[in-house]
Amino acid sequence: MNKEYMFKNKPPEPEAYMALRLECGLSGKSRESAEAGLPNSLFAVSVYDGSVLVGMGRVIGDGGTFLQVVDIAVKPACQGQGLGKKIVRQIMNYLDKNAYEGTYVSLLADIPADELYKQFGFNYTYPRSCGMVRRY
Repeated sequence: MNKEYMFKNKPPEPEAYMALRLECGLSGKSRESAEAGLPNSLFAVSVYDGSVLVGMGRVIGDGGTFLQVVDIAVKPACQGQGLGKKIVRQIMNYLDKNAYEGTYVSLLADIPADELYKQFGFNYTYPRSCGMVRRY
């Protein structure tokens, strides 16, 4: 049975965002960071089953030279229905219309999600470069 999901091009509320990240095995975020960061998204896709957030993805960055795809997440109970691919497709449509020549679009991919991103033209930077992080 194919379920009807509602797609919105705006970030979710902080509480739903924080809960979805944890349920999907992503790192936790504080309420303060969610309240500060979500409104600054350049583009967002939020997927709902009724009023329940079941998936999301965002684009962040300076709007010109550097963009980053972040927060791609689908509730485990809703995975395997193509929602992740639909989220990334909407993000790619945004990027295709809004990225400039020479814009650097990056993302950090958990394995095996890297296979999804390869379908949309993302490639590994290694061995030329590698991702690094500093967490607070």
